[in-house]
Amino acid sequence: MNSVAGVTLQGIKAFPVEIEVETTGGLFMISVVGLPDTAVREARERVRAALRSVGIKVKGRVAVNLAPADIPKEGALLDLPMAVGIACSQAGLKVKQPSLFLGELALDGRLRAVRGAVPAAFLAKEKNLVLYVPADNAEEVGLVEGVTAYAVPDLKSLLGHLRGESELGRIGRTMPADSVPPADPDLSDIKGQTVAKRALEIAAAGHHNILFVGAPGSGKTMLAKALQGILPPLSNTEMMEVLQLTSTAGIQMQNLRQRPFRSVHHTASAVAICGGGANMRPGEISLASRGVLFFDEFPEFSRDVLEALRQPLEDGYMTVSRAAGSVVYPAKVLMVAACNPCPCGYAGDPVEHCTCTPSAIARYNRKLSGPILDRIDLHVSVPRLTPEELVAIEGKCGETSAEVRKRVTAARKIQAERWEQFGFQCNSEIPERLLRRSANIKPEVKDFLLAAVNRVRLSGRGISRVLRVARTIADIEASPRIEIQHVSEALSYREGEVLSWMKN
Repeated sequence: MNSVAGVTLQGIKAFPVEIEVETTGGLFMISVVGLPDTAVREARERVRAALRSVGIKVKGRVAVNLAPADIPKEGALLDLPMAVGIACSQAGLKVKQPSLFLGELALDGRLRAVRGAVPAAFLAKEKNLVLYVPADNAEEVGLVEGVTAYAVPDLKSLLGHLRGESELGRIGRTMPADSVPPADPDLSDIKGQTVAKRALEIAAAGHHNILFVGAPGSGKTMLAKALQGILPPLSNTEMMEVLQLTSTAGIQMQNLRQRPFRSVHHTASAVAICGGGANMRPGEISLASRGVLFFDEFPEFSRDVLEALRQPLEDGYMTVSRAAGSVVYPAKVLMVAACNPCPCGYAGDPVEHCTCTPSAIARYNRKLSGPILDRIDLHVSVPRLTPEELVAIEGKCGETSAEVRKRVTAARKIQAERWEQFGFQCNSEIPERLLRRSANIKPEVKDFLLAAVNRVRLSGRGISRVLRVARTIADIEASPRIEIQHVSEALSYREGEVLSWMKN
C-alpha cells in the first residue's frame, strides 16, 4: 500500500489529505471513501481515463481512502494525488520526497487549473513539502516566497519526473509590479460634490464606512467607483491575504496591487454576500476584504442581508457555521452604500416634486435599522448639481485622484506606525479602550464632545466612531493631537439632514 498527499480547503486554509490506495483481486472497481463530495467521487472516471492515456490500465478492486476520514473533501483538487496513488499501487511508481499534489485531470491526461493553489503553497512551505501544481496555477504559486514547487502540464510529464526520466520546470519567484492602473473614474472628472469628495478622502484614509444619500442622477455611483482610485496600493501582507481569498474562490486578480472593488446587486442573497453554501465559499464581503464593497440602492436589499452585515462590519471577519463545522473568512471591508431619500427619490429636491406619501417614506426609512446605520461612520448628502455645473465641459473639477491618494497614503502610514505595536493598520480597526487611551485627545475636546452628544443622539458606538473619524482627519493634517475642529468635522457627518434616517 502506498500513500500520497493532497489537500482540501477549509476557509482560506489548505488542509493536508493523505491518499491511501489498496488494490485487491476481482472485477474492476474504484471506490473512494473519506467523506468525498460529488466532484471527488466523479474523479474515478477522470483518473482511470487519464492513467490509461499514459499506458497504465487500472485493474482489480481499487480502494482509495482519503484521510482523515471525518473531514469533508471537496472539488477536483484531489484528481492528481489519486492518480499518483493508483500509479504507485499498480505501476510500481515511487514518490521519493514528501510531496503535495493537486490538480484536475482531463481524460487525455492534461492538467487543468484548480482553485486553492495559493493556500496549498502556504501549506507546502509550512510543512517543507515539494508542491506539484497545474502549469496554469504556476504564476500565483510563484508569488509565495520560499516554496519548492513544480509546474505540471500533464500526467505523463509528472510520472516521467517522478521516475527520473525527465525534469519538470521549477516554479520561480514571481515579483508583483508595484504600479496600479490609472483611476477610472478620476475624482477630477466628477463635477461639484466638494463635500462628498472630502468625505471620500476621509473614508479612504481611515477605512471608514460611508453612506451617500441623494436624488437619482446626482453622482452617488460615480463617487463610489472613484474611491478605489484614491486608495493606496496593497502592501505585501495585504496582497497575500487577498490572494488567498481569490485563489480559494477561483478568481484571478487583474492587478495584484490594486484593492478589490465589488459591487453587489440588491437581489443578492445572504449566502452570496456573507459566504457559505453547500460547499463553503467566501462571500462578497470577504472577496472585497482590504478593498471596497459597494451597495447601490441600499434599502432595497432584504432585511436579512443588511442585518447579517452587522457582525463582520464590527469585527472585521465573517464566521460561517454549518453542521459540518465552521470557517472564518477575513472581512476587513470598506463599505460604501448609496440610496435615495425616499421611494420616488426626490424628497427635499429643489427642482422635482416628491410624490411619496408620509407613510411610504416612513416604510422606506424603516428598511434600514438603527444598528446598521450606527456602523456607518460618514453620512453624506449628495445634492443635485446646478444647471451651470452640469453643462460645464471644460477643465478639470478639483484635485485628481493621484493627488488625493498621496495624502491618503501619508495618513495611512501615520496610522500604521502608531498602531503597529497593537497589530492594527487603520483607525477604523481600533478597539474603543485603545482608542480613548492612545488617540491623544486634547482636554477641551471632551467638553465640546459632551455638548455635541447632548445635541446629537449618538450611541456609545457612535461616539467611538466619531472619535475614530476625528483621529483620521487629524492624521490627514499630520496633527499629533485631536483638536476641536477635527471632532466638529467628524460630527458633521453624523448630523444634519442625512441623520433624519435615524430619527424617524
